[in-house]
Amino acid sequence: MNETQILVNSIVDALQDKKGKKIITMDLSKLEGSICQYFIICQGNTPTQVSALSDSVWDLVSERLHEKPMGAVGMREAQWVAMDYGTVMLHIFIPAIREYYNLENLWADADITEIPDVL
Repeated sequence: MNETQILVNSIVDALQDKKGKKIITMDLSKLEGSICQYFIICQGNTPTQVSALSDSVWDLVSERLHEKPMGAVGMREAQWVAMDYGTVMLHIFIPAIREYYNLENLWADADITEIPDVL
């Protein structure tokens, strides 16, 4: 397993730990002009949960892989948080914002994997 896949798996673990919903991974590596190798998209029901999800990812990836995001935006409002890990870009939304921007449709040519919700 390569470093990028380990990072993807770690992010998914952190999201599932805080009950992130409708998690998908999008493999963009075969798409010309993509800005990274993977998008991970997830949602939390409220800004409080979005904040908890982003904190969980930050903490677990930092602890497990000794990596911090190169950039993170939206942490204050916690309606759409984007975290850039270079090869992986994470987007955490509240449901209405996720539906409005519909990133899954914009990158529909990517290989998309749906991760089952943790009950």
